[in-house]
Amino acid sequence: MIKNLLSGITFIALFALLATFISTLAPLKAIGLSPLVIGIVLGTIYANTLAYKAPQALNSGITFSAKKILRFAIVLYGFRITFQEISDVGLDGFLVSVIMLSTTLVIGSFAGMKLFKLDRDTSILTGAGGAICGAAAVLATEPVLKAKEEKVAIAVSMVVLFGTLSMFLYPILYEAFIKDATSFLHMSPREFGIYIGGTIHEVAQVVAVPASIPNRPETMAHTAVIVKMTRVVLIAPTLMVLGLILSFNQNSSSTKTKLVVPWFAVYFIFVALFNSMHLLAQNIVDIINQIDTFLLTMAMTALGVGTAFKKFKGFGLAPLFTALTMYIWLVVGGFLVVKMIVS
Repeated sequence: MIKNLLSGITFIALFALLATFISTLAPLKAIGLSPLVIGIVLGTIYANTLAYKAPQALNSGITFSAKKILRFAIVLYGFRITFQEISDVGLDGFLVSVIMLSTTLVIGSFAGMKLFKLDRDTSILTGAGGAICGAAAVLATEPVLKAKEEKVAIAVSMVVLFGTLSMFLYPILYEAFIKDATSFLHMSPREFGIYIGGTIHEVAQVVAVPASIPNRPETMAHTAVIVKMTRVVLIAPTLMVLGLILSFNQNSSSTKTKLVVPWFAVYFIFVALFNSMHLLAQNIVDIINQIDTFLLTMAMTALGVGTAFKKFKGFGLAPLFTALTMYIWLVVGGFLVVKMIVS
C-alpha cells in the first residue's frame, strides 16, 4: 500500500517538475503563466491520451496529491503574507479588497447558477478564482465543496483566460486613458495599483501588469502586490463563511449535515501570523515559498490527471458566460469602487 502511494506521488512530482521547468521558459514567463496552470494542462493532456495505460497502483498517490498535499500547500501559502504589509496599504485599500472579493464571489455564483444554469460547485469555484487569487483560490475552495476534478479544471481555465486578458487590457487602459491627468478616467499611481491588486486574478499577473508599463512609479507595483495579498489572506474567512452557508443550506433541507470547517484555512491564518513575526530569515521563507509552489503544482497536476474531456459534456458555454459576467464587474465595477473609496 505504501509502495503504491509513493509511486503515485512520485509520478505526480515528475509531472510537476516538468511544469516548473516549462514555466521558466521566456515566452510563458513573460505572460505570467504559473507552473500551477501548466501542471493542470499537462495533467489534463495525460488524462485524455495515456491515462488508460497507467497502472491502477498509481491512483492512491494521485488522490493523495490532489487532497492531502493540496491542504498542506494552502497552509504554507501563509508564508507569502505579513499583516504589516497589509496594514501599510491603508484602510481604503483593505476596503476595496473586501468589497471586490465579496461582490465578485456573489455575482459569479449568482450568474452561474441563476442566469446561466451552471451547477453550484462550478459557479462557486469560478467565482472564487476571480474574487480571491486565481488558481490557488480554486484549489482552496475545492475541499470545502468536495467538487469533482473536471469542475476545478473548468474554473481554472476561466481564471487563465480572463487573467491573461487583463495583462494586455490594463496596460492599454493605463496608457490610453488613466495616466492622462485631464481624463475623467484618470487615476494616481497608487489608485491604479489598488485597482490592479483589487481586480486581477493571479498574483503573478498582478506583478506582471505594472512591470509592462513604461516609466511606472514604484508606488504602483508595491501597492498592487500588497492589495492582492490582502485578497489572498481573505481566503480563510471566505472559506469559513462559505462552510457556514453550505451547512445552513443543507441543514434546511431534508438531509442533515455537519458544519464544514476548513481547518486548513484556519492554519493558513496562523502561519501568516507566524510569518508576520519575522522569526525566520527571509532566505528560509523564500525556500518555503518555492517548496509551496511546487506542492501546489503537484496538487493542480493531480487534479488535471483526473480530468477527462468526456466529463465536460453538458457544461456548454455557461462557464464562459459566468466568468465574463464577473470580469465585466471586476474591470468596470472595480474602477468605480476604487474611485469612490480611494482618496
